[in-house]
Amino acid sequence: MKNKGKFWLALVIFSLVGQIAWVVENMYFNVFIYKMFHASAADISFMVAASAVAAAVTTILIGAVSDRIGRRKIFMCLGYILWGISIIAFALVRLDVLSEVFGMTANAAAAAVTIVIILDCVMTFFGSSANDAAYNAWLTDMTDQTNRGRAEGINSMMPLVAILVVFGGFMGFDLDKAESWTAIYIIIGGVVLAIGVLGFFIVDEPAAQKPDELGLFGTIVYGLRPKVIKTNPKLYFTLLAFIVFNISIQIFMPYLIIYYEKSLGIANYVLIMAPAIIAAAVVTALYGKFIDRFGFFRSVFPSLGMLMLGYVLLFVFPGVVKCVGTAMMIPVFIGSLLMLSGFLTGMAVFGAKIRNDTPLKMAGRFQGLRIIAQVLVPGVVGPAIGAAVLKNAETITNSDGTTSFLPNNSIFLAAFIAAFALAAGLAVYRAAAKKREA
Repeated sequence: MKNKGKFWLALVIFSLVGQIAWVVENMYFNVFIYKMFHASAADISFMVAASAVAAAVTTILIGAVSDRIGRRKIFMCLGYILWGISIIAFALVRLDVLSEVFGMTANAAAAAVTIVIILDCVMTFFGSSANDAAYNAWLTDMTDQTNRGRAEGINSMMPLVAILVVFGGFMGFDLDKAESWTAIYIIIGGVVLAIGVLGFFIVDEPAAQKPDELGLFGTIVYGLRPKVIKTNPKLYFTLLAFIVFNISIQIFMPYLIIYYEKSLGIANYVLIMAPAIIAAAVVTALYGKFIDRFGFFRSVFPSLGMLMLGYVLLFVFPGVVKCVGTAMMIPVFIGSLLMLSGFLTGMAVFGAKIRNDTPLKMAGRFQGLRIIAQVLVPGVVGPAIGAAVLKNAETITNSDGTTSFLPNNSIFLAAFIAAFALAAGLAVYRAAAKKREA
């Protein structure tokens, strides 16, 4: 690593800004179509699933292409520029404009949901090319087993820092007004675009690797070959466990903000999320050294413990103390802190393990498998479980006569069951591994 300062600067900037863009997609698009176009839980689930498919296909393709070319920087920088432009395009999706084309408000709202889903897939193509494929392959190339825990600690805390930046930056915006969303998309898109330009000056990368003889198609399907799976059993077991971990997260995450604001009636939910995010981010950054020192198994169980305890508090306390008003915010804050800490430290643990087990000089072609485990399968299965759990959820009537669903705390029970199954599976695997070694 020629210039450590530039590496850490590029890591922080590209990771943070990339996660800010993903926050807008993963958490705010749901709120956007819920508030502006009265989307259902099924609409939200379908949008998350479609985006997950787009992310997986893109990452598999672009990751392999970047391996063949032996370069990451051009995909990162140009990708961020196009990513920013695609985010700005969402500013054009407005009900007042679409009503002139589709007539009745209900028709315009339905059309808007469809347009947002399509644009989301387009945006995901550019974002996954730049971030999921190129940036993550670059990060693997630029680190090794001596510093991956620290790098993943920083990288994995960025989703929460990004949430804090977005919440804090747009706290004064009225999200019930279309003009607020227009401003958000222009600002976020502009920042992502600018970082893409800056990247041409601050991103270093190793010398281009000579491509192997597999060819493009062979590189794309490399990670799916039975021989490769047999040769790298630890990597594929970790990916399987990572799928279950992310399913647990995706059961509740698409509905989290709506749950805080609409179901619990906490209009100033940022006051809960902000300090919880700051504390969880600090925990995650410090946890990276713990991962480097103690390894996967001694790091993953504490993370899962925090995650599950957070689920328990978020499931139990709102119903118990709802009658006492603001006192509900205390257990909700503690539950949110534990849940977020478990989520982010877990991401760091799994991220470092996957990078450590990835074959050398093949980071690009394995990013597709990582995104399948992190986004595709969880993005389809998790929200579908959440939607099924919320199938008979309470509904409210909006001012225009339409109805909207209210998420309930059952999503945390379902998420707990998935996390508990993961912890049990890891414990059995570890015990079997120790028995084989004895």
